Amino acid sequence: MAIWIALLLGAVQGIFMFLPVSSTAHLVLVQHWLIGRGEELPPPESAEMILFDLVVHVGTLVSIVVVFWPSLKPFCRQCIEGALAWAGRPGARLPLHVRLFLLGMVSVLVTGILGLTLRAMFEQVFATPVLVGITLTLTGILLLWTDLLPPRKRGLKQINLPVAVTIGAAQGMALMPGLSRSALTIVFGLFTGLKRRWAAEYSFFLAIPTILAATAVQSFDVFAADGVNEVGWSALATGFVTAALIGIVALKCVLFLLYRARLMVFSAYVWALAIVIFAGGLDMAI
Repeated sequence: MAIWIALLLGAVQGIFMFLPVSSTAHLVLVQHWLIGRGEELPPPESAEMILFDLVVHVGTLVSIVVVFWPSLKPFCRQCIEGALAWAGRPGARLPLHVRLFLLGMVSVLVTGILGLTLRAMFEQVFATPVLVGITLTLTGILLLWTDLLPPRKRGLKQINLPVAVTIGAAQGMALMPGLSRSALTIVFGLFTGLKRRWAAEYSFFLAIPTILAATAVQSFDVFAADGVNEVGWSALATGFVTAALIGIVALKCVLFLLYRARLMVFSAYVWALAIVIFAGGLDMAI
């Protein structure tokens, strides 16, 4: 893979990772466009390109850590301190941050089960832009619906097992290109009654273990086969760094809009993109 292509795809991931418009859909569509122009690139549905997509997703995890560090640092500290204190008092009530951590792991487990079960079907969507257009249309409907919801009242203390399972299932479905991970997890968090701030923070914190786990699984598959000969290590590194830097700005923008219930502005965008795909979808898929 040429370095300029890695820069372009890293920028696409950084811009669209946190905007609720499916960064994976944009990566897949740009890859189809590049291949249509005659650029040397593995097919979007190939193991190497899916690994590249995951690596640039890991790059945007750096953005999450940077933006949410004021919340993430005390959360990690209180998880460790709470776990140690609870271990020393058998029978005591589980501390809030430890309980939230365990619920987050439940969400990741549900995502993993769903993702592994439907993995083959999801990978076929990478090869079919028209299907991406359909999933983008669904994302737009959910975003519009979200902004019409009345104020949510559920706080951190009210996050329970059904909420964790619901958000984990939403994240599992978002492994399909066109279904935005941030959109689905936030939307279904809001559907369970979570306040907008906590739906956002739960969603973005959940991305860290989920994306790392998915990257590890995909890496095993790729390196058990032929490695990254077609993509190359320099392209992986370039995409990673580019996505991390650009993602910081994108994440701050989406948080600004989310807290003010302005996600519907992205509905028009994903619907317009879906129309473009439908209009030229057959040509792009050939």
